[in-house]
Amino acid sequence: MDILDLQLLKSRWERLLLILSDRFGEEPDLQALLFLIGVQELGQGPQKYSKDEKQDLMHIATCKLLSQFGYYTLIGADENGWPNWQLSQKLPPLTLREQDLLLKQAIVDYFENEAGIN
Repeated sequence: MDILDLQLLKSRWERLLLILSDRFGEEPDLQALLFLIGVQELGQGPQKYSKDEKQDLMHIATCKLLSQFGYYTLIGADENGWPNWQLSQKLPPLTLREQDLLLKQAIVDYFENEAGIN
């Protein structure tokens, strides 16, 4: 990513956080956004989730987000309606900063495309 792309991503990310802060009353962090996307993708609405289920929801979100770049493919749902994903393409080696930027880009794209927030 060049400097202009980074500046654009930073601007889009900050705008998304501002919108979500207004909606939820506090600024969500990356983990909260993954959880929120996971709940949305599960499609069973808000409810109490166990610690393991919360981790599974964040995994669902990560797979959904990375599917935008062709890394995962949805292969169906299990008997409880939880989506199952398959790795389609191995992720390239990324630094922690690059992983963070990739997830932020995917989250911004998700909210703009799936939730109509922009």
